[in-house]
Order: sequence, then C-alpha cells, then structure tokens
Amino acid sequence: MTEPWNAVATLADPSRRALYDYVRRQDHAVGREEAADATEMSRNLAAFHLDKLVEAGLLTARYEPPAGRPRGRGRAPKVYEPTGDGLTVTIPQRQYELLADVLAEALAAGESPGQVARERGRRFGQAMGGAGDVLGALAGLGFEPEADADAVRLHNCPFHAVAARHTELVCGLNLSFVTGLLDGLGQDAQARLAPRPGACCVEVTPAAQP
Repeated sequence: MTEPWNAVATLADPSRRALYDYVRRQDHAVGREEAADATEMSRNLAAFHLDKLVEAGLLTARYEPPAGRPRGRGRAPKVYEPTGDGLTVTIPQRQYELLADVLAEALAAGESPGQVARERGRRFGQAMGGAGDVLGALAGLGFEPEADADAVRLHNCPFHAVAARHTELVCGLNLSFVTGLLDGLGQDAQARLAPRPGACCVEVTPAAQP
C-alpha cells in the first residue's frame, strides 16, 4: 500500500513528477527510452527517477520484450505503468470513497445502506485478523481515536463534508460501520451516537454501559 507522505515527497521532485504524469497519461506500458525522450532527460536519469517512483508505490515495473520481438531473444527492457487510482492526501484524513462504495453497493444490491455499512465494517475488522486493536483500526481509517476511562472518543469524522449536509444519513452509516468493525475485531464493546461539535458523531464504550 502506498504511504501517502512518501508519495507526496517523491512527487515534489520536478523530474519525477514529469515522468509520473507522462506514464500516467499513456494507454500502454512505458519504457525508459520513451520516458526519457518525452521528458527531455537522459535515459540513465529517467531510469533512476522511474525506479524511485516504483519504490514509492506510484508505478509498477516489469520486463517486456518490444512488439514483434520473440520472447527469449535478448534481454527484455523494463517498462512502467501507474498503480491504483492515483493519489489523494487530505488533512485530516477523509474516507469519501468508502462512503461512496457503501452507497453504491446498497443501491446495486437493493439493500439498506446501514446493512452494507455494517458488513463492510465487519469485513474490515476481520481483515485485520480479529486482533482486537480498536485504536489502531480506527486510527487507520482516520477517526483520530483517543481513549479515556469511559470511552474511545473519535476526534475526526472521515466523512465530514457529506455529514455536514446529510447529518442523519451519514451519522447512521458511521454508527453502522463502527458497530460492524467492533464485531469483526471480536470486541466486547458498542458504538453509540454521541455528537460533539467538530468531532465524529460516534464513540465506543464498554458493552455493559447503557
């Protein structure tokens, strides 16, 4: 998985940004010579920067013989392609794609968004191995959790902009998702609505607490 800040730092270099933009816009895997010609730099310099983009997780690389040349005839050149759907960095962290996926899946399956959100949360918790690391799971999703003696309070809403316009819908989905997450993690805890200004509308409390 690409670490956003490493990727941002990598793209701060103008040469790497030019190479990344060129490769991303092509409909084919790009070789070193093509990339060097397109960005007007030496082949060796282009190769160096392209491999740095691979290290940052922004490009993938493989060896592919040129069209028309049989495999096994000489060394195949290295070619590059973009990874994933691009790079998005927000401060604080947002998860609008997750929200869109939940709503799209609910519409396509004819299910309630709350059911889909809960199942998505449960799968996320299970994918972590059911390790029970509630703070780690919530932090990884951008909730900015902080535990005190009574509850785990969430200082950031990953769906903030949409929640501000559709509060009841998004807070309900948020509650369903965190409930499913706790279930997937095997936690004896409950999520409940506890709206606070400037924070997430959900908090996590021990299951026995009313």
